[in-house]
Amino acid sequence: MSGAVLNVVELFAGIGGLSLGLQRAGMRIVGHVEINPFCRAVLRKHWPEVPCHDDVRTAAAWWNSRPRPCVDVVAGGYPCQGESLAGHRRGEEDPRWLWPAMADVVHALRPRYVIGENVLGHRTRGLSRVLADLADLGYTARAGVVRACEMGAPHPRARLFVLAHTQSSRRPPRCLEPGWAGPTPRDQEDRREHSGPDRWAAEPGVDRVAYGLPDRVDRLTALGNAVVPAVAEHIGRIILDHHEGR
Repeated sequence: MSGAVLNVVELFAGIGGLSLGLQRAGMRIVGHVEINPFCRAVLRKHWPEVPCHDDVRTAAAWWNSRPRPCVDVVAGGYPCQGESLAGHRRGEEDPRWLWPAMADVVHALRPRYVIGENVLGHRTRGLSRVLADLADLGYTARAGVVRACEMGAPHPRARLFVLAHTQSSRRPPRCLEPGWAGPTPRDQEDRREHSGPDRWAAEPGVDRVAYGLPDRVDRLTALGNAVVPAVAEHIGRIILDHHEGR
C-alpha cells in the first residue's frame, strides 16, 4: 500500500493546526467541522476547496448528505474545558463534553484511523470512556503524551493524543505500543534537520486583551487552542508508517 494517500476529516478544527500537520505528512484534507465563525474564515482562506460544516453533532448527516470521498482518518481535539486543570474538572459531566458527538461521527464514517487530542487532565477525566467507546466501535487504541518542545518549539505545550486503528492482525502503530512516551530516533534526527532558533515563534502573549481588541482576542484564542503543526505532522507520519506496513 506504499504511496496511498489517506483522506482526513478534522472535527473541532479551529484554525487547522491538525490539518496542516497531517497535510505536511502526506495526507489529504477532505472535510472540516468547526463552530467558531472566525476559525471557519481562517479554514476557508487556507483550504478554500475543502467543505466545512459548523456543528459536530450534525456532521455525520452533513457528510453523508451527498457523494463525498471515503474518509480514512477522523481527527479532532474535542473540547477540553471539562478536563483542564484550570477549570472545574467535571469531565464527562461537563455540558461541553463532546466526545460522544465525535464517537458518533466515527461510527457513521468508519475511518481506518482516529486521532483524538486533549489536555493532560484528560488522563484521569474521560480518557477511560474514550478508550472504551473506541473498543466498542471496533478500534484498537492507545494514548500518549507529545510535547511541542520535542518537535523543536520553544515551549512545552504538552498534549495527550489518542490514536486508534481498526482492529486487525496487523501490528499497532509504533507510538501506540505500551510505554510509548515520545518521538523515535528517526523523528529526532528529522527534527535536528528542520528546527532552529528561528524556526518556531513562542506562544503568543495575551497583553492588551483586557483592553478590548476583538480581532486580537479571536486570534489569540484560536492560536491558544491550535495543535502545533509539527506535532500533528509527527502523528501523521506514525500513521502513514503503520498504513504502509513498513
